[in-house]
Amino acid sequence: MPKETKVRVAAVQIAPDLDTLEGTLTRVLAAIAEAAEKGAGLVVFPETFLPWYPYFSFVHPPVLTGAEHLRLYDNAVVVPGPVTHAVAAAAKRHAIVVVLGVNERDHGSLYNAQLVFDADGTLLLKRRKLTPTFHERMIWGQGDGAGLKVVDTAVGRVGALACWEHYNPLARYALMAQHEEIHVAQFPGSLVGPIFADQIEVTIRHHALESGCFVVNATGWLTEDQIARISPEEKLRKGLTGGCMTAIISPEGAHVVPPLTSGEGILIADIDLALITKRKRMMDSVGHYARPELLSLNLDNRPALPMHTASHPVADFSSFPAFGSASDETDDAQRRRHGTPADGAIDQRIAIVGGTAR
Repeated sequence: MPKETKVRVAAVQIAPDLDTLEGTLTRVLAAIAEAAEKGAGLVVFPETFLPWYPYFSFVHPPVLTGAEHLRLYDNAVVVPGPVTHAVAAAAKRHAIVVVLGVNERDHGSLYNAQLVFDADGTLLLKRRKLTPTFHERMIWGQGDGAGLKVVDTAVGRVGALACWEHYNPLARYALMAQHEEIHVAQFPGSLVGPIFADQIEVTIRHHALESGCFVVNATGWLTEDQIARISPEEKLRKGLTGGCMTAIISPEGAHVVPPLTSGEGILIADIDLALITKRKRMMDSVGHYARPELLSLNLDNRPALPMHTASHPVADFSSFPAFGSASDETDDAQRRRHGTPADGAIDQRIAIVGGTAR
């Protein structure tokens, strides 16, 4: 019997709380509940939405960002921890798959992380952005190939990439080769200006076409007051506007519903995974339309660890006789009986061969 192919999905475009992690978490939990109440089986949030995207790093030089960077450390998410427990509980309570972008703190470093929670609350995937973009490299560390993974969820096979990772065709192909059905894209929103929204739209529509999957994309939003708070200099505030393209795209590269390009809201759409086969019947870029004997991807999916240890078996000397035991005396007697030199004589011979006897 075929599985259910129709799924209702939701993409969230709301503003964070720029004061505290708890404030933004409250908004996340409220949005999860609202999306579930509207019948969604999947809800997607913007890039590093918890506690907030580091907008300050885009409009201020590094020498002026120390205090804000440290504040981001103080409000970042530890995985697993209280924040992930709260989101997992909400996912389970509402029986909804949640994909959430967070600033992850791992001891002395921050990472741009994407978390995928299944509808039973299980954290199926934690992946880190492979290469932070431009100003972000002063904020986050790098991810690794271990996170380039598609996971089975209650709504289908889900893969995820963040922002300009979509400009890395090999990263996208790694997920395509694992047959993702729903691709989750996350961008910061309220950044760069209108041209960024145009670029996002081209990027996600192309991936949907090339992968033959649905794309659910969420971008963030900043209020006018928040923009003024981040950048007191009016001439820099233009860099904190536009760039919003919360959208849901079909495998044919079309918008399922009109995108959300300004303001706050939750985009809802019904999708039918059966459309994937309709698309791939014509063009399956990792199947009948591929030429793996000519072109293929080599992925190192090992976690990048700062230390590797090798364990060696400890020698067991319990079966050997102790020095000065009765067996040693027996051995000495046998050597004398057969004319075998004692250890001292052997040592002396070796000394003579090597030079003058000492």
